[in-house]
Amino acid sequence: MCGVNIRWCGAFAVAEPVPVNEANEQLGDAEPRFRIRARYTDTTVTVYQAYRPGIGGPAARSGRFPAAWKRDRMTWIKPSFLWMMYRCGWGTKEGQETVLAVDISREGFEWALRHACLSHYVPALHTDQAAWKRRLAQSPARVQWDPERDLHLNPLPYRSLQLGLAGQAAARYADEWIVGIEDVTPLATEIHGLVRAGEPERARGLLPRERPYPVADEVLAHLRA
Repeated sequence: MCGVNIRWCGAFAVAEPVPVNEANEQLGDAEPRFRIRARYTDTTVTVYQAYRPGIGGPAARSGRFPAAWKRDRMTWIKPSFLWMMYRCGWGTKEGQETVLAVDISREGFEWALRHACLSHYVPALHTDQAAWKRRLAQSPARVQWDPERDLHLNPLPYRSLQLGLAGQAAARYADEWIVGIEDVTPLATEIHGLVRAGEPERARGLLPRERPYPVADEVLAHLRA
């Protein structure tokens, strides 16, 4: 079985096959170390966050974050469902009991990537640490690449994107980019229950389908750790 990888040649995107297994999981030895994988449509991309019920519940019901949501703090969005499950413990960690799937515009998502800075210093990408610190202070978004997770939340050999939004980026996320918000806590609970019951195939069948996200190489060139 094969999925699709998007390779960019100049201004043109070329589809290439990506080996996957029968559960539509890409194989580790065919997966680049740094690549965005996400559930997306022609106009939106899904990212995940987890909040306490007092924020997550109203957000899912209204499609907007309530006044209690602190827009003056950096907020981290994750395109990977399983990395979100690792971070929130399948929705069992205190303060992260409500798991949200937030559909945002691809235009906004890619704006954040273009204006982001890596959260750590990389000599090959930055002139020196002082230059990196200046860019970090000026950037409304930052990127971390953390190990992707499997169904048992064990680390995989390739990385998952975490995108932090602050200032202008956080405001645009909350006010402009959001298309819809869904409470997926019941889904997280169901998948976790199947994993614990020793039924990984059934659990895997419920996972959101995430594919390589088609983005021009120049958008990520300054973000590869």
